[in-house]
Amino acid sequence: MNRMQRLAAAGLAAVSLATLAPPARAAEPYQINAILSLTGNLAFVGADQQQALKALEGWVNRTGGIDGRPLSFVISDDATDPKTAVQIAQGLIAKNVPVIVGPSSPQACAAVAPLLAQSGPVLYCVANAGHPVTGGYEFLTLFGFDVQFAVTLRYFRERGLHHIAYITATDAGGQDAEQAILAAAALPENKDMQIVAREHFSARDLSAAAQMERIKAANPDVLIAWATGTPAGTMLRSAKDAGIDLPTVTSPGNLNAAFFKQYAGFLPTSLYFATVPYYANDAQLNPATKTAIANQTSALAAIGVKADSLAIGAWDPAVLVVDALRKLGPDASATKLRDYLINLRGWVGVNGTYDFHANPQRGLGEGNVIMIRFSGAGNVAVSKFGGEPLPGK
Repeated sequence: MNRMQRLAAAGLAAVSLATLAPPARAAEPYQINAILSLTGNLAFVGADQQQALKALEGWVNRTGGIDGRPLSFVISDDATDPKTAVQIAQGLIAKNVPVIVGPSSPQACAAVAPLLAQSGPVLYCVANAGHPVTGGYEFLTLFGFDVQFAVTLRYFRERGLHHIAYITATDAGGQDAEQAILAAAALPENKDMQIVAREHFSARDLSAAAQMERIKAANPDVLIAWATGTPAGTMLRSAKDAGIDLPTVTSPGNLNAAFFKQYAGFLPTSLYFATVPYYANDAQLNPATKTAIANQTSALAAIGVKADSLAIGAWDPAVLVVDALRKLGPDASATKLRDYLINLRGWVGVNGTYDFHANPQRGLGEGNVIMIRFSGAGNVAVSKFGGEPLPGK
């Protein structure tokens, strides 16, 4: 065989080997487990949160994944049942997962939190009611009720509205809300504020007529009707039936199109929310927050969804986890993730600038909260961050 023939044979062999060689193996997805309420009475909450996670998954994968690995959120449905959430969490803990996003409800988060013990995993709850242990493995989305009601009462106090009535659900979230209302009313700056009616309501009740009649008789300036979803709708319907049309505050969990559509006939003339920077006037936002909001808006638009308070509440927790994994590496332990989060300051998300030193386990405080008023034409910012009323609002 001459030299040319030997070269040709070698070339054919190389082509054959290349043809037979197995294709390069794609990087294994990095899985982040989530527990959400996709069925049950909070299914509307879990559905929005699921959309946020799926939108984020696409955005992360378009921007490099986690150490080159595609991100995949693995979502389990707890059916709005704390016992089911505990069973799911126990299975994940047995697998030694470093982090769980969720659950959706404060009751489920409270049920799962004791399982975290001394080694995790990190539980980033996407419900904001609760009292996580400082330095522990449980983190809660958004700001606490104490912060929300401090801002709410400041807004109405500075508008000259001093007589408050409240009705809260009897569940864990409602109990936390009542404690926070009372704590805010006891602040020295609120010495002229007076709570004139205190009522309670079971989420299973079909009417709050008797409670609303007592509230009406107390002649308040402002009504706080605190619940999420159907119970909140029942409260507002009962208020309307009683002829109450006061400035009314309800949970930001109701700040979504589905709630407004379902209960349009019962909404008061002035419905207020203590909520997140997404709803602020553009002039009030710093450039970094604007960029974070634009990224979220773009990611949600890619799956045909608009942001609302429920999706927003799930977005930053998941981005914080992803950002930590990108910095620490995909093999980061629960302890490393916990330590990263509790020491984080100056991180900017759609909810503004986080400081986990000043606001342990949440990162957000009064400076991240704004008051808005809902109207048929859309949501209008009526305060500065922290609750000071805007001129004429």
